[in-house]
Amino acid sequence: MNAKIHFEPEKIEALIQLAIQEDIFTGDITTENLIPDNLMVEGVFLAKEDGVIAGLPVVEYFFSALDKNHFFKPWVKEGDVVCAGETIAAIQGSAKVLLSGERIALNFLQRLSGIATLTSRFVERVKPLKTSLMDTRKTIPGWRYLEKYAVAVGGGVNHRRGLYDQVLVKDNHLDIMKDKLFYEVPPHTSIIEKAVSVLRQKIKKGVLIEVETRTLEEVKNALHAGVDIILFDNMSIQQLSDGVRLVKEWKPGEGKRRPLTEASGNITLENVHLVAQTGVDRISVGAITHSAKALDISLEIT
Repeated sequence: MNAKIHFEPEKIEALIQLAIQEDIFTGDITTENLIPDNLMVEGVFLAKEDGVIAGLPVVEYFFSALDKNHFFKPWVKEGDVVCAGETIAAIQGSAKVLLSGERIALNFLQRLSGIATLTSRFVERVKPLKTSLMDTRKTIPGWRYLEKYAVAVGGGVNHRRGLYDQVLVKDNHLDIMKDKLFYEVPPHTSIIEKAVSVLRQKIKKGVLIEVETRTLEEVKNALHAGVDIILFDNMSIQQLSDGVRLVKEWKPGEGKRRPLTEASGNITLENVHLVAQTGVDRISVGAITHSAKALDISLEIT
């Protein structure tokens, strides 16, 4: 795993407790009535298909929440590629604990490994181009920290965590400003420039401002507004190329930097390399979280 990726267990404490409450609740009636308290066993997590592993610290933390008296040993590292049939990790402990926690542990490990695997496939498609492959806010409620963690394990880059840490002016913001709030926009000034001007007066210094654009005219307006990032939304390859060229040819004022460029919307494994070839700095892909298939993994009690 990349040394810069640091797992913070305190951020998933509530999610772990919710999973336990949801699945085990008052107790696993099957296991409690069939398995003696003192029986100790060993289990191994096996990959049933090729993929990238993410979530091992989550599994260890989860079993610790059930019972401190267990021994968990990963056989691979976070971010490692495994093949079908390969052992991922071993666990020793109470048979009752392993049986009761099996499904929850696999839900975490399979979901996160699936995200890491799909992310790595996108990342491979944009190599060797210097384009960052980024996630979005299209995550399962409550799972955002973990899903973005899995993206990072798979080689992707995390976009903003939420609505609180970066400005992103979207088309709906601009449409409401124009049609419902009737902002006074000076002559020869666009609604994008007005929005950015209002934001600059109200937000803390250092907060990045990104603006979503749908046309090349809006790209020009965003450049005049002095934004930090320009998002090209659902543009064709030709529009993206033209938009990137506009930005690269832009002469920012003294002390100002040229904005970063980002492409988003209908990005697939089939077209992501073409998008990267336009020269955009970043590509954000909602599919790496909302459409990732769980990696097939099993827990075999030995």
